[in-house]
Amino acid sequence: MTDWANLQAPSLADFETLAHDAYERLPQAFRQLCEGVVIRVVDFPDDETMTEMECETPFDLLGLFRGIGLAQGGGMMQTGQFPNMVWLYRRPILDYWAEHEESLGHLVTHVLVHEIGHHFGLSDEDMEAIEEAAA
Repeated sequence: MTDWANLQAPSLADFETLAHDAYERLPQAFRQLCEGVVIRVVDFPDDETMTEMECETPFDLLGLFRGIGLAQGGGMMQTGQFPNMVWLYRRPILDYWAEHEESLGHLVTHVLVHEIGHHFGLSDEDMEAIEEAAA
């Protein structure tokens, strides 16, 4: 039986582990194409991101891809260019998880695949197939 009275919300380090595990379960061919993509976990989006994405609250965004996706010709790094990054926002993900009936691992995988999918310009159907392969 789970000792709910003593459980704590997953920390940033826990989320990094979840994201790493989710990434490792993705199909090998997909991961090879992700070379150079950096995954970052923070509690909330910063103010600049909130403004840019027109968020009403810090809980509106679960993740974000920042960079130049392959679909936009971003296959080669340019001098001075930041690496392509996927941001996972811990607190909004936890909030969403608390309100829905899916595992936290599944949700982290979903957000990760969705954001990486932006890097490749994938369709929703393609991303669903990758998620299923990672399950």
